[in-house]
Amino acid sequence: MRLPNIFSILNSMEETINMNENKKSIRTIELFAGVGGFRIGLERASKDFKIVWSNQFEPSTKTQHASDIYCARFGFENHSNEDISKVSIDNIPNHDLLVGGFPCQDYSVASSLKNSQGIVGKKGVLWWQIYRILEEKKEESSKYLLLENVDRLLKSPASQRGRDFALMLSSLNNLGYMVEWRVIDASLYGMPQRRKRVFILAYKKDTGIYNKLKNKNPKEILEEQGLFAKSFPVKEINKVLEYTISDDLVDISNNFNLGNSINNPFLEAGFMVDGKYYTSKVEENYQGEFVNLGDIIEKDDSKIPKEFFIDEVELEKWKYQKGAKSFERVNKSTGHKYNYSEGSMSFPDSLEKPSRTIITAEGGASASRFKHVVFVNNRYRRLIPLELERLNMFPDNHTFGASDTKRAFLMGNALVIGVVEKLAKILAKELQTKEIV
Repeated sequence: MRLPNIFSILNSMEETINMNENKKSIRTIELFAGVGGFRIGLERASKDFKIVWSNQFEPSTKTQHASDIYCARFGFENHSNEDISKVSIDNIPNHDLLVGGFPCQDYSVASSLKNSQGIVGKKGVLWWQIYRILEEKKEESSKYLLLENVDRLLKSPASQRGRDFALMLSSLNNLGYMVEWRVIDASLYGMPQRRKRVFILAYKKDTGIYNKLKNKNPKEILEEQGLFAKSFPVKEINKVLEYTISDDLVDISNNFNLGNSINNPFLEAGFMVDGKYYTSKVEENYQGEFVNLGDIIEKDDSKIPKEFFIDEVELEKWKYQKGAKSFERVNKSTGHKYNYSEGSMSFPDSLEKPSRTIITAEGGASASRFKHVVFVNNRYRRLIPLELERLNMFPDNHTFGASDTKRAFLMGNALVIGVVEKLAKILAKELQTKEIV
């Protein structure tokens, strides 16, 4: 038997060591971090992602539940529990990737700053804090962005359909970014919750991904070559719409789609480069397995606290809330009377389908139309916090330490981690194969 050449083995080992030394981490900051959903998704996807700074601050409460849980799970190092608008850019380390799920607010621009740089957005609106960080970092600003929001962002406000998203796109274009977006319902790609959110990827000019995509056919990007298409496949697209977006943020704020309450200029998939954007409807093309509500719930009643079970008296209240109803209401401002009606909802929730969307008011024992109720072992009950965590694909008891009601609230504010994980796997692969970060 011929023995392997010892020098070949040593050379191979040396090459591997050098490759690992040269392979740089993807330095990441996590804004509006909540309890760390983005972080978990990134770290599950690849060891290349390294969180170098995070920020979580809740202005409406003294006790910082989300930040406390974040620190309990990931440590206090490089974590900020301060109003992001008060954080100096000097305290935010340089990074490659910025991620965050920022609130859907009124993004309107108040005015331009005369004789100086920048704009004035509405006070307290967190999108403008992302803009501030990108602008003040200048050449050291994030090379890549991964953001999440509710899907109504694409069509808000009602009086100027799409204005808020147009402001985002225009401001990112002015800062030198290419943008992809996609509305993703996690359940349509095998995940256990029907949670529809818009995800946004942005690539700074002259990065590898930017250069790869800038001259591609828009239809090809939306169908095959874009990171969303690679992560969440779609069927063949029939029609792609093309528009030009203004670089005047104040003009967009005041006039974009003014008075148009019907037509929405941003569909569920899109791509923007050099002030032009392309958008299309898409249909998912998923061939994998599906996880349903019944797959994640606890089957052992001994693990369910007694307050989560619904007795016969309370059950009638739940049935009323879930059932069809119609009654008269009065507009407090005008005194006008009108009939309000609701259709019936599935009761109890089906165990053979993904769950409905978790809302922040999921917690508490009071009967509600929108809370989940399951029928297991011949008993009706609400979902416990651990099950809500599983619906968002968090580790079991990730939010342990807060009250049950607060844990439900935190999950209502969270995202489905599996979406971030799938996107991050493709992003890490692109960065490590196409360029050195």
